[in-house]
Amino acid sequence: MSEHSELFLAIDGGNSKTDVVLADSDGRVRGYVRGPGSCPQVIGLDTAVALLDRLVGAALREAETPPSVPVTRAEVYLSGLDLPEEVEAAAKAVAQTGWAESYRLDNDTFALLRAGTDSPDAIAVVCGAGINCVGRSADGRTARFPALGPISGDWGGGLHLASLAMWHAARAEDGRGPATALAGAVAAHFGQASVNDVITGLHLGSLSQDRMIELSEVLFAAAGQGDEVARRVVARQATEITSLVTVAADRLGLREEPYAVVLGGGVLRARHPLLQDAVDAGVKAHSSKARLTVLAQPPVVGAGLFALDALGAAPAAAAALRSALEEASPHLAQR
Repeated sequence: MSEHSELFLAIDGGNSKTDVVLADSDGRVRGYVRGPGSCPQVIGLDTAVALLDRLVGAALREAETPPSVPVTRAEVYLSGLDLPEEVEAAAKAVAQTGWAESYRLDNDTFALLRAGTDSPDAIAVVCGAGINCVGRSADGRTARFPALGPISGDWGGGLHLASLAMWHAARAEDGRGPATALAGAVAAHFGQASVNDVITGLHLGSLSQDRMIELSEVLFAAAGQGDEVARRVVARQATEITSLVTVAADRLGLREEPYAVVLGGGVLRARHPLLQDAVDAGVKAHSSKARLTVLAQPPVVGAGLFALDALGAAPAAAAALRSALEEASPHLAQR
């Protein structure tokens, strides 16, 4: 660390995992730890902050950095901070931890956006367990959605797609719905003779509800093999993602501009051709100059880049940070 380098914390907390990075303004990673999900909407704000505090302590210990060494900045981006009231409450709670001299908190989709592009005009969509979208323009305006599930008009994400795979499979087997390969695929995925056996197992507990999310991939496999029911669900997901991007672009006045679109989350990161091609076509039909990217790097990169922006770091620091986090992330295990 150079003589004038400053330390910062970068935190990305999602539904399934949380990444905490301690790095310096030269872009050198000092500590990098991963823990379970820290979404306040799922586990509660107090529990989320306690989890983050434990992970911050682990990152400091990994870096052999005593509490007396000042951390200048903490950039914290959490899933579930969808409303201004939620952001404000989380900011107050985190400010009381004493991790750093200054803080910024917001929804984790902003970290995804920053990780995927340096463009000041940009929109990000995350489609993982759930779905969300944020956008920004060069003049400082933002576009965002409540992202609170069906009550805020949301449709899609891995959990929803998995439930639809199960729904269609059940109705196909008992005759209430059209025939679909999902019936046999769902039963086979759980190692059962029928969808009814899967239903019974999930209800009585002999099959884990945690495995339901896996049916999202079963759905995409069936769609890729030409099943019409599955293909219609995938097409609807593509339409929803396209709608988020295009509405955000119109709010920000970007329709005719060369803005960036960053796509992330497990569903989009898998790059299923039916979904990816439909999203590409839908966005380009609305905004011919849009540039789409699927983020491969961990979104905590974005939190780190926000910190470097705030600290006025040199461009070389951003490149160093990206490289270090991309190399380290696949080897992390949850603590």
